[in-house]
Amino acid sequence: MDTAKVIRELREGVNMNRKEFSEHTGIPVRTLEDWEAGRRTPPEYIPRLIAYQLKYEELTGEKNRHEEK
Repeated sequence: MDTAKVIRELREGVNMNRKEFSEHTGIPVRTLEDWEAGRRTPPEYIPRLIAYQLKYEELTGEKNRHEEK
């Protein structure tokens, strides 16, 4: 699967725009834009790490705790 598509689907899967996703993951907005547009390609482990982080937050409810603060 195309890395750009994977990154975009991960972001859209948590219903965040690029700015929100950037703040949540600590990845600069411009970098996310470049990855999603296919202008740059992240190392192959980056989409897996993002997916892991999002799954962990889903399972632990951590994302909801951040939003409540």
